[in-house]
Amino acid sequence: MDWSVNYVAVLVAAVAIFMLGGLWYSPLLFAKHWVALQGKSPEEMRGGASPSLYVQVFVCGLVTAWVMGLLMRHMPEPGLHHGLLIGALLWLGFAGATSYGTALFSFKPKMLWVIDSGFNLASFLLAGAILSIWR
Repeated sequence: MDWSVNYVAVLVAAVAIFMLGGLWYSPLLFAKHWVALQGKSPEEMRGGASPSLYVQVFVCGLVTAWVMGLLMRHMPEPGLHHGLLIGALLWLGFAGATSYGTALFSFKPKMLWVIDSGFNLASFLLAGAILSIWR
C-alpha cells in the first residue's frame, strides 16, 4: 500500500481542525453550554487543561487528516463536493454513529453529544474540503 499523501495539506487540515476546536469550544460558540452540560464549573474545567492535552488534541486532528488524505487518494480527482461528501460519510459511519451509541449508555445529556459530535462533523467537512482542493 502506498502511504504517501500531500503532507502539507494534511498539516494545514490538522491546524484548521485545531483552530476550529478552539473556536467551537470558546465562549463565542459553545463553551458555556458545554461546560454546564459537563456538570462542572468553568474553574474545574480550566484546571485540567495542560499543554500536553493541546498537543494530544492536535495529534488527533493530524491523524484524522492523514487517514482522510489516504482515503481520498483512491478517488479520481475529487473536487470540493467529493471532499465534503467523504467528510460527511466518514463522520456518519464512524464518528457520529459510534459516539452516539456510546452517548446512549453514558446517560449524559443529548445536547452534549450534539455539541461534541457537531464539532467532529465540522472538522471532517473542513478536512475533506482542504484535502480535496489541495491535492
